[in-house]
Amino acid sequence: MLLAIDVGNTNVVLGVFDGEELVDSWRLATLGERTADELGILVSSLFLDRNIDRSQITGVIMASVVPPLTGTMTTMVEQYLGLQVQLVEATTDIGMPVRYDNPKEVGADRLVNGVAAFERHGRAKNVPVIVVDFGTATTFDAISIEGEYLGGVICPGVQISSDALFQHAARLPRVEVRKPPQLIGQTTVGSIQSGLFYGYVALVEGIVQRLKSELGGEQAQTICIATGGMAEVIANETDLIEHLEPNLVLHGLQMVWERIRHD
Repeated sequence: MLLAIDVGNTNVVLGVFDGEELVDSWRLATLGERTADELGILVSSLFLDRNIDRSQITGVIMASVVPPLTGTMTTMVEQYLGLQVQLVEATTDIGMPVRYDNPKEVGADRLVNGVAAFERHGRAKNVPVIVVDFGTATTFDAISIEGEYLGGVICPGVQISSDALFQHAARLPRVEVRKPPQLIGQTTVGSIQSGLFYGYVALVEGIVQRLKSELGGEQAQTICIATGGMAEVIANETDLIEHLEPNLVLHGLQMVWERIRHD
């Protein structure tokens, strides 16, 4: 079995694969102060709860955008699983050409998402793909019809926008980001929810439409895939997103593991 780990700014996502099958997955809060022992006990408890024998884990692959946790997670894997971590970085050969001016600037999670999105949705149909990742930041990544990572767009995440509004406007409350009952808010909370929710729907639709145009205009049947912790909140409100893939990064890590192993 393979343990795939994605360390993000908001969540740590873990998944256990048996071959290509995702057997189980978990989404944890990213807490930078956690120690290797705390993480080891937590992961061991998760495995025990799902009847997963940790001795069956024979490989571990990880992408991380949180440097302080990268070393902690690596130490945990070494101490509690007795394995070395295959760390995916911007310079790792993942089998996808990167057309960024400086490839080292690209987050490994964005590249891994691109691999999974193209293999699962783009290659067979011979079309470009767009990945919208609703995380701490909302990122849009473009993969060409040839399976090349072209680059993308980075916007503040919807939760960051909500928090900023609360922090910088003295009389506005902190609100839960969710779809309001109507567009025209009749309370302050309802008005803020409407702005956040429908504002991000409009942002996503506007950027996706422009990306599709830049990737080939009306001739290219570009497929758009949504992922990330906030994906389900926003993605179901627009027809421009064809697929919702909460575990896209885990599937990408599994694919990259197979490519590295067979090189």
